[in-house]
Amino acid sequence: MVSASQTLQVQKNRVQTEYICRQALNLFDSSALERLATQSEVGRHLRTSTVLEQLEAAKNPTAIAVYLCEDDYPGWISVKDLAYLEEAAQPYQPIFLSATEIQARMTAAIAFTHAAKNQPNSYLWGGTVAPNYDCSGLIQAAFASVGVWLPRDAYQQEAFTQAIAISELQPGDLIFFGTPQKATHVGLSLGNNHYIHSSGKDQGHNGIAIDVLSDQGSRVSQTYYAQLRGAGRIFTSYQPTQTL
Repeated sequence: MVSASQTLQVQKNRVQTEYICRQALNLFDSSALERLATQSEVGRHLRTSTVLEQLEAAKNPTAIAVYLCEDDYPGWISVKDLAYLEEAAQPYQPIFLSATEIQARMTAAIAFTHAAKNQPNSYLWGGTVAPNYDCSGLIQAAFASVGVWLPRDAYQQEAFTQAIAISELQPGDLIFFGTPQKATHVGLSLGNNHYIHSSGKDQGHNGIAIDVLSDQGSRVSQTYYAQLRGAGRIFTSYQPTQTL
């Protein structure tokens, strides 16, 4: 592990450096470090091209702009968290999986969500690390646990999957909710018109629960059914667009 001062020295004369997270880290949506954007599990790869410039430009730097390699997701980390990054010996190498290989991993991905539900948990905006998740964070973490990477946010996951009819839903398919303009929520189909998801406390369960895809179910089920946009099937694992 390296300190901030050691990282500064390592960065000299380099355009971009890749690290491995040795502790779960929070990534924020701005340098103010006030609003959580996503989280990085132990072992994830992270890149930055401006550590040196940012540390030298700011008199008292508090944050560094970075992005996660597996899903191209940007964010800001605290300068203090540089101590939990280790320079990667090899850059992140995505693995290509066929649709058949992905389907074979669906049962394990679904099992991940059930195990997460059985832990004490609450909804966390930006949460992708146990025990607290947001909706798309739970989905991403479930599939990442079996080696399948998805984009981070619900609307990105919707665009990434292949659209299917609700009548075609199978266990492991994703169900999207939101406005006519954008997906704002996602759940994982369990079959038989049921799905598992992490929902907030305003219109959901404040954590992970199972609901029915129907206007005749519980209050939460009815609320989300009224926002149903469609469904998608996962046929491939995300391939990063940003490379060294």
